[in-house]
Amino acid sequence: MADNNASAINALLEKAGISPETTDVVLTVDALLQRWRRRAMRREMGHKALIDLKAGIDLAQLDVLIAIEGPTPEFGEASGETMIATVAERLGIDPSRASRVVSEMVERGFARRAVSQADARRTIIELTERGRALVDAVRAYKFLVMGDFFSGWSAEDLAVFVPLLQRFASWNEGMGRSAEKFADDIEELSKSIQAPR
Repeated sequence: MADNNASAINALLEKAGISPETTDVVLTVDALLQRWRRRAMRREMGHKALIDLKAGIDLAQLDVLIAIEGPTPEFGEASGETMIATVAERLGIDPSRASRVVSEMVERGFARRAVSQADARRTIIELTERGRALVDAVRAYKFLVMGDFFSGWSAEDLAVFVPLLQRFASWNEGMGRSAEKFADDIEELSKSIQAPR
């Protein structure tokens, strides 16, 4: 059965003008990404960091602390004061959930509420010294592990890998264009799903 599926995929990509070499790369990259996605969803490194650091918080709470801090590489141009709505937006969660977890972090001394310097009617959220120390420790833990892993790579490999990874990270930005280009093939795939069994 798997061979039939692989043959059908190979035939579809060949019909679309995609070379067999590129097809092999697509299938290999997809398999790697699926394994990586499952591991990322389990958040293995984050769990291990919190356990090894004896942090006493869970990953959702850590996410909120990081969102309060709003580091630029993770959230883009993070500037200005952080409010509950900011945390919710950065994490893509409901404002009531963000409010609840922020309150937990305030109660535990990792964050504090303060008055906005821009508008005294507005309440902002800041990390306490304890919260900042925790975020910094988790980040340092991650960088130690990743740094150790990449230390085994040659300078040439690193010089090639990072630009290629940055380039690859934008692959799905052209999805709409590809969907238009292969509209007929996608329509046929859609019909195959709808076909009676």
